[in-house]
Amino acid sequence: MTHKSYDIFDASLWTDDISEARKIQEHLKKEIKLSSFKKSISCIAGVDAAFFADKVIAVATFYTYPGLLHIKDLYSVEKVSFPYIPGFLSFREGFAIMKALCKSDIQPDVILFDGHGIAHPKGIGVASHMGVILKTPSIGCAKSRLVGDYEEPDAEKGSWEPLFYKGDRVGVVLRTRTNVKPVFVSPGHLIDIDISVKIILGCTLKYRMPEPLRRADKLSKALKKSL
Repeated sequence: MTHKSYDIFDASLWTDDISEARKIQEHLKKEIKLSSFKKSISCIAGVDAAFFADKVIAVATFYTYPGLLHIKDLYSVEKVSFPYIPGFLSFREGFAIMKALCKSDIQPDVILFDGHGIAHPKGIGVASHMGVILKTPSIGCAKSRLVGDYEEPDAEKGSWEPLFYKGDRVGVVLRTRTNVKPVFVSPGHLIDIDISVKIILGCTLKYRMPEPLRRADKLSKALKKSL
């Protein structure tokens, strides 16, 4: 299957109008492909964003995988024009995330997002949205549920239960630390659920969140205080 190539800085992909945002979501959703990921991974990126006033700070952290040796951090500060509306996070932070990622001379094999993939009311959370535009395998790993029903996984690290939404399995509820609240993992683009879980566990050390996302979150908050 051939996927459309996007000019990632094309203004038509970004808007401050909710009706146009819905159309863009519908268009990009048709491009989402969930598939078994069989390529070797040497670099993984984690991205997160923090907001202050009318600005958004997006941070991208790069690590080797496996091994999780830190490579570098990059960030971008952009003005936010889209209002806060649940389900449309991509239009608030997506452009800044893209700018941070594009500053790198390294192309990550997989990108982790502090957000959701297909576990989204419209089936296209920030991980799916950005994965399609960047044509890169992407995974959503969120601290809280956006949609779906599930049973609580066992208390041990690595335990998980499926997350269902409207009868479809859209992700898993994964315990990344024993006796700690689980995270919500859903594939974004060019990857499937099972491999997404394997990668998230492979990126999780002694904390609840995968190390690339934990570092991106920490740095975005530190930058917010310094700017």
